[in-house]
Amino acid sequence: MQKTLKKYFVVFTVPTLIAFALAFIVPFVMGLYLSFCKFTTVTNAEFIGLKNYFRAFEEPDFLNATWFTVKFAVIAILSINILSFVMALLLTRKIKGTNLFRTVFFMPNLIGGIILGYIWQSMINAILVNYGTTLVANAKFGYIGLIVLMNWQMIGYMMIIYIAGLQNVPTDLIEAAQIDGATAGQTLFRVKIPMVMPSISICLFLTLSNCFKLFDQNLALTAGAPSKKTAMMALDIYNTFYGRSGFEGVGQAKAVMFFIVVATIALTQLRFTRSKEVEQ
Repeated sequence: MQKTLKKYFVVFTVPTLIAFALAFIVPFVMGLYLSFCKFTTVTNAEFIGLKNYFRAFEEPDFLNATWFTVKFAVIAILSINILSFVMALLLTRKIKGTNLFRTVFFMPNLIGGIILGYIWQSMINAILVNYGTTLVANAKFGYIGLIVLMNWQMIGYMMIIYIAGLQNVPTDLIEAAQIDGATAGQTLFRVKIPMVMPSISICLFLTLSNCFKLFDQNLALTAGAPSKKTAMMALDIYNTFYGRSGFEGVGQAKAVMFFIVVATIALTQLRFTRSKEVEQ
């Protein structure tokens, strides 16, 4: 069997590597190069050095989008993971209808972001109109609306991951803690949470990356209104690249910085939480 695998290893891996290179590596390298150029198409790029990066930092809209994204991500990540973990704890107890609840809570994750944005826009505006305002009239409402939308969409997905982690906690550890007189809180924080750290690592990584990369929900819910105060980084990059003639290089420079920031934060988080995991 091993000889057969070694014999046909190249046959199965080379096509995949070629597809990966064409779909990811080549565009990534080209995008990195174009961030240092002034261009309208890839064939007429003129190298201008770091000017695009300087122009990006000179834009108040980009700085506002960065700060807004950070504020959104911090609250959304904490609320999603705390609520989903609490729901996972409840649904791992022996109560009737747990499978139904798991299915219902997971379903919002199957709905596209654009559709979710318009759905929540309609519902929130239906409430706010009674107070003489709308979702895009005040940046505060847009901020809260995005957090509510993101929680509604992702809690069910994270809950399933936490449930899988909690179900893998050895029962003998919990029974030993109870025999030693540990309270429910002590069992939770000193036994269950340390044992589900792999699930916590995955959920934090997924929520962090998705919150920072949020685009379609932001576009459908507020489109950055009012006055681009609720535009997140992905939407600001899109508007710069496709909405402003002559700013394609600036948009590409923003995209490169966006990638570096998200990758650095996500990998740092992953490394930190992985170091807290314990072997079962």
